[in-house]
Amino acid sequence: MDVILKKDVDRLGAKNDIVTVKNGFARNFLIPKGFAAVATESARKVVAETLRQQSHKALKALDDAKAFGEKISGISLRIGAKAGESGKIFGSVNNIQLAEAMTKAGHPVDRKNIDLGTEVIRDLGTYTAKVKLHKEVIVDISFEVVAE
Repeated sequence: MDVILKKDVDRLGAKNDIVTVKNGFARNFLIPKGFAAVATESARKVVAETLRQQSHKALKALDDAKAFGEKISGISLRIGAKAGESGKIFGSVNNIQLAEAMTKAGHPVDRKNIDLGTEVIRDLGTYTAKVKLHKEVIVDISFEVVAE
């Protein structure tokens, strides 16, 4: 079944993308939650017209994201955490703390756009995270977890 996404859906697509999904996934999850609508011929025409009108805005957003990405790609952050003598921290460092550190450094980024990968950060050391600024612009940020 072809559906038009109304919102960005992880591992599926961005807003206004037309994607093919299984019927049950569309009927039971995407459409009831408001993530998608059925891609009828008239809906496709409406989306095409909307995309045509928003194309210049999208180019500006992409340019802004690239500029911001170049600006933050060279920064290195320090995140303080309480740690034991062995170098293990109490708890873990997550994307919320990284977003707060970036905001304090003058580069506000939404925590939902920060991906730490599958690893859980429970040790002192240097790590990298991916920051998604635009669907085409993903920047690697290095940060160091230090003991407070």
